[in-house]
Amino acid sequence: MDHIDIINLLIKKNNFQTYLEIGVSDPKNCFDKIKVTDKASVDPGIEFKENPVEFRLTSDKFFKHLENSKTRFDKDFKWDIIFIDGLHLAEQVYRDIKNSLNHISDNGFIILHDCNPPNSYFAREDYMVNGVYDSWNGTTWKAFYKIRTEGLNIETYTIDTDWGLGVIKKANKPNHIPFENPFFEYNIMSENRQNHLGLISINEFLDKI
Repeated sequence: MDHIDIINLLIKKNNFQTYLEIGVSDPKNCFDKIKVTDKASVDPGIEFKENPVEFRLTSDKFFKHLENSKTRFDKDFKWDIIFIDGLHLAEQVYRDIKNSLNHISDNGFIILHDCNPPNSYFAREDYMVNGVYDSWNGTTWKAFYKIRTEGLNIETYTIDTDWGLGVIKKANKPNHIPFENPFFEYNIMSENRQNHLGLISINEFLDKI
């Protein structure tokens, strides 16, 4: 199962009606395949110049516009599913998570791509290498790890598939973890993936939902 399968499964199982995708690039890759009534897309158009999305903005600007009632949504609108796959740098991903937490429904899910980089090369900060956009997970894992340590009323875990799909949902019994990697060292995370990322198998995820 990849992120599309999992998002559509959550939509079907929970009868979700609304979906927000942050970081679209080409809508054919994911957005067009999501089976839900009301979909919204956000992308500044850096990678896909035609930029056929609804909100041609950075995610920061989109949430600012949303809060100032400058979109088609109410400023307090809540989505059932928010998929974060934008700029894969920890600072940006962390802001996307925090903004999304303000706009996710009580039983909704925030899904993040690229939370489980297989090695340090995939977890580098620079997308481009020697003039080429090579395979890249970026530093998404750092933002996901940080949010897991902050004691919020959320349940978080990473499905061990498709480069690591981080899951965040509101919870009365949160599963936050101690902040054991304060300098976000890749090797420390790699040695403690199970705990730091909350890795679970697809079957474990299916059992949870």
